[in-house]
Amino acid sequence: MRKALPWLVALATLVADRLTKIAVLHCLIPGTLVPVIPGLALTNVRNTGIAFSLFADTGGTGRLILQAAIATAVIVIAWIVYRHGGRTILSSTALGLILGGAAGNLLDRILYGWVVDFIHLWVSIGGRVWVWPDFNIADSAITLGAGLLILAELRRPEEQHAPGTD
Repeated sequence: MRKALPWLVALATLVADRLTKIAVLHCLIPGTLVPVIPGLALTNVRNTGIAFSLFADTGGTGRLILQAAIATAVIVIAWIVYRHGGRTILSSTALGLILGGAAGNLLDRILYGWVVDFIHLWVSIGGRVWVWPDFNIADSAITLGAGLLILAELRRPEEQHAPGTD
């Protein structure tokens, strides 16, 4: 079961990401904010860059290189899942979240040429408003997966050394 866990988590992440993005594309006008609770709104934003809209101004050949690099990263992550995905439940879950999130954003790039972002967070402190860059379920899964992967590595028992190999 542990070998299948990262693939199941990746699939569930990809499905949740696609369903939310399809709902956003069909229900929200681009650029509008729909308040949910104080500090949280839903929106419909086209992100042509990567995390935090880095490289958003890249066009033409640069965009193709960016997409090729992202596709390569997804393939490498899938290979890591195939080779190392079943070691622990925590690392399996982490790798599945990272793979599903990366695949979800790559699918957006293939379908639209940009990524659908829709979660808008902000906080007001001392009269200033601090806004977090808009993001989506895939971004959240990648971030959570990275954190869980670090935790899994920190929890991993030290490797046993053969006598005299220190």
